[in-house]
Amino acid sequence: MWRKTALGEKGKSGILLNMGSRAEFLQDTGQRIRFVYTPKHCSWLNQVEIWFGILSRRFLKRGSFASTEILNQRILAFIEFFNETLAKPFLWTYIGKPLLV
Repeated sequence: MWRKTALGEKGKSGILLNMGSRAEFLQDTGQRIRFVYTPKHCSWLNQVEIWFGILSRRFLKRGSFASTEILNQRILAFIEFFNETLAKPFLWTYIGKPLLV
């Protein structure tokens, strides 16, 4: 149904007409790409955010890099150092409401 239809204009036409048309488009299993909304407290998402926070605070914040190749090499070196000396399992602390199915 949606394959030949343009996205349209927000609030006026096509898929972007309203929230219902957007939801219908995103839930169509015939699409090549399917969006799945995960809760904000999803564990893997939090772990990724924690890791990038560590990388940013401990490495990138004060760094100066002449090229992307040097940046790439130093990030890989930091990851190796971190894994050898500082890595430990992250503690899961979410105590919110259980998800309703």
